[in-house]
Amino acid sequence: MQSQAKKPIRVRFAPSPTGALHVGGARTAIFNWLYSRSKSGKFILRIEDTDKSRSTGEAIRTILQGLEWLGLDWDEGPNVGGNFGPYHQAERLHIYQEHALKLYRSGKTYKCYCTPEELDAMRKAQEKRKEAPRYDGRCKNLSRAQLEKFGMEGKPCVFRFKIPETGTTVIDDLVKGKVEFKNELLDDFVILKSDGFPTYNFAAAVDDNLMEISHVIRGEDHLSNTPKQILIYQAFGFPLPAFAHIPMILGKDRSKLSKRHGATAVTEYEKQGYLPEAMLNYLARLGWGYGDEEIFSREDLIKKFSLDRVVKTPAIFDTEKLDWLNGHYIRKSLPERIADLAEPFLMEAYPDIKKMETEKTGLNYVIRVVKCLQDRLRVIPDIVPLSEFFFKDVSEYEKAAAEKHFKDPNVSETLNKLKEKLSALKNFDHQSIEGAFKGLAEELKVKLGIIIHPARLALTGRKVSPGIYEVVEILGKEKVVARLERALDYLKTKD
Repeated sequence: MQSQAKKPIRVRFAPSPTGALHVGGARTAIFNWLYSRSKSGKFILRIEDTDKSRSTGEAIRTILQGLEWLGLDWDEGPNVGGNFGPYHQAERLHIYQEHALKLYRSGKTYKCYCTPEELDAMRKAQEKRKEAPRYDGRCKNLSRAQLEKFGMEGKPCVFRFKIPETGTTVIDDLVKGKVEFKNELLDDFVILKSDGFPTYNFAAAVDDNLMEISHVIRGEDHLSNTPKQILIYQAFGFPLPAFAHIPMILGKDRSKLSKRHGATAVTEYEKQGYLPEAMLNYLARLGWGYGDEEIFSREDLIKKFSLDRVVKTPAIFDTEKLDWLNGHYIRKSLPERIADLAEPFLMEAYPDIKKMETEKTGLNYVIRVVKCLQDRLRVIPDIVPLSEFFFKDVSEYEKAAAEKHFKDPNVSETLNKLKEKLSALKNFDHQSIEGAFKGLAEELKVKLGIIIHPARLALTGRKVSPGIYEVVEILGKEKVVARLERALDYLKTKD
């Protein structure tokens, strides 16, 4: 049975650096981080880099980058240190080898000399008999003479763990409840490979004990690994941690989350213009809930997070909901911050911004544009199409809007008088601009919309834009007058 003894709260996130930090791993890291912070515990980062062929330094860097972007700080681990290091498994090989020998000497493991070809033939024979593929234990009872012979020949071997032939292994899971596995259905699995590197289940169990991990919180795809790790704990006489297997994340079509559902690497979401607080909030809500609340600050999440609110059913990744949440956080952010994030996208789309920056007007202009459009953004790149008329001259007018707002026979006179009034303004600010529009409406004895709609089309080329006074003020007198003159020239060609 799982130990319920009180321990200091110590949880770990232990990614394998074979690729970037993906959504599922990020959510696991968030749940561990929140649990540790909610319990005044420790959050440990451990890099499980024993897969020599697939682990890379670049993957480690992107994982750390993703965690840092989300604001998940670790108390022990790479770049931080701690009393239980090293925190890279590739630097702990001697520890696993010592523990493997200890189990071997106690008779709880055995050396297996089967070649890959023999194992492949074994699997094929089992499949032909419609049996579940598993090691048949043929090396479990090798005689001392055979072992000595293989040793003298230098024949490579692995260490296999002896699974009890009867009984059950029970997981008292904090999310899924009691889960039982029949030992007879488990395989005598390898714990140490012939090159001296450990397998995942063995290294994870040894490290979780040595690092005094109190709670193992991970995806339910690891549930099948847990009985093997429990058996390793029991073989050593280690106290068991608490286990919590959190639900899988699926796409809206309820299939396994993949790139076709959108970007799955956290760093890709950063590049696509999502804010870290939005991503943290959204991922924390995938498989965990607090009533009907959707929006949580970092402090709220720490205060309210608990494992008993983690659901058992799969979580559905909904990009539309993430976009909505991201829009909320964009609206709550300082315009200067959003301008800083938007500037690379704008500079790529509108190279003239670089010239504006050399004239020391660019950043201020971008901030003013952001303030004008901020409430309309769901992701940062949305600003590029929305702001086009602020950075490029209007070369054409929306057809339907032109047919509606440029068809009035008096529209040329209206726009010409507006140009004159705006040109005459000494203070080109919101109040003065609004006064010019309203004054012209009174002078012409028309509704304000008769002036605003064709003016908006002339200045933006669009039927819809932010408030016209704000647009006029940001564009500035020179651009506004030039665009009104161009619209008047356009209208002459339509007469």
